[in-house]
Formats: sequence, C-alpha cells, structure tokens
Amino acid sequence: MVILLMLIPLSLVLLAAAVGAFVWAVRKGQFDDLDTPALDILRDDPPAAPKERDDGA
Repeated sequence: MVILLMLIPLSLVLLAAAVGAFVWAVRKGQFDDLDTPALDILRDDPPAAPKERDDGA
C-alpha cells in the first residue's frame, strides 16, 4: 500500500514532464514540416563543379 502512495505521484510527475516536453516541441516548431525531411533523401545531389586545371602556362 505504501508503494502506491509513492508510485502514483511519481507517475503524475512523469506524465506532466512528457506533456510539457510535447508542448515545448510544438511551440518550437518541431512538427511544422513533416514531409520535407523524408523527401530530402530522395533528391539528387547537385553536380560537382568542374575543377580548374593549372597547366603552368
């Protein structure tokens, strides 16, 4: 019985921390754009610029 008096408040504190972290992430814009990061991996890299040769002339 004594363990319940300790575990219930502890679980409520952890729940409040999880809700607080979620609210913080939403306010900071972590969930604003969910599609672009997933599509970035599919884009081709830009072609490399040709290197200039130094012929010594």
